[in-house]
Amino acid sequence: MIDYNKTKIKEALTLEDIFVLLQEWGGDPEYTNFGIISATICHNPPGEGSRKLYYYINSTMFTCYTGCSGSFDIFELVRKIAKIQWKEEYDLNAAVRWIARRFGIAGESIDGDDVDALPDWKIFANYDKLKEINEKRNLQILPEYNLNILDIFNYSVKLEPWLKENISQEVINKAHIGFYPGKDQITIPHYDQNGRFIGLRGRTLIKEEAEIYGKYRPIQINHKLYNHPLGLNLYGLNWSKDNINYMKKAIIFESEKSCLKYASYFGWDNNLSVAVCGSNLSTNQMQLLLNDNVEEIIIAFDKQFQTLNTDESKLWEKKLVNIYKKYKNDTLISFMWDKWDLLGYKDSPIDKTKDIFLFLFKNRIIL
Repeated sequence: MIDYNKTKIKEALTLEDIFVLLQEWGGDPEYTNFGIISATICHNPPGEGSRKLYYYINSTMFTCYTGCSGSFDIFELVRKIAKIQWKEEYDLNAAVRWIARRFGIAGESIDGDDVDALPDWKIFANYDKLKEINEKRNLQILPEYNLNILDIFNYSVKLEPWLKENISQEVINKAHIGFYPGKDQITIPHYDQNGRFIGLRGRTLIKEEAEIYGKYRPIQINHKLYNHPLGLNLYGLNWSKDNINYMKKAIIFESEKSCLKYASYFGWDNNLSVAVCGSNLSTNQMQLLLNDNVEEIIIAFDKQFQTLNTDESKLWEKKLVNIYKKYKNDTLISFMWDKWDLLGYKDSPIDKTKDIFLFLFKNRIIL
């Protein structure tokens, strides 16, 4: 039989592994100085509840400050997710095995009874059952907001910061980008692949706020937060999916702004881009692209290093390689990697000129 050591498996998980899981489960996680903050998917469906689920890296434990009593580990969270999102009852052994399979962590072979004969492992008796559970998760439909809320924003003001970055007024209009004067925010509606309005993000123009809270965050109006789990959607897919389906290629940026730049450079009707709104590609986001018959995914993430061949660049390279390893059996994965120092620190591959983007695209790395 195969034995899975709970302690060893938990020790093998990185902070990024936890982040990716929370993202895939719809927690819309954010890194903090102590670990991660997430929506309370421990007792709410994705898109509901508050941001009160905390993961502490020093203890490798979660604490939910609403709805759940006490602290719990990743395996207990798997059990909660299974019940709420997959409509399945997992015991501890099933949760441990799920994590081991999810991250390819090998168990230890022990002489004795066949693992399939043990009741605790019945749920994993065949791979098809596990695959079925994953598919049900990927097909989740996000809640829809009332489009009328977009009418309160200003669409006549010229968004000079973005116009100066070569985002055209035509694209701004087509994406229904507005301005929230009371908050000094550029407003960015998010839609699912079918064009349903599922979230509203703001890009603050106040430098102090950006430094404290981040440039991008969900917009709150009349005490209602128009958030959505970013890992369950791809920004721009509703506009680009037909082109992706035809060309069999998708370019994945980090931010919405990069998609808008791409459409400005190459034309709204020629768009092949989507944004993950972060620096991770979740299983749900990959499935959305596979559903559109993609045969190559071009990772065009921001340049997260200042100098090549440093610890910083090697760490970023390792993260991209991990994305490749995770999805290499699903489709061709290529990367836009700036080894010519054409971009600035934290620039998107499309932040400079159209010619620089095309050069990086032509010389992309295929592993």
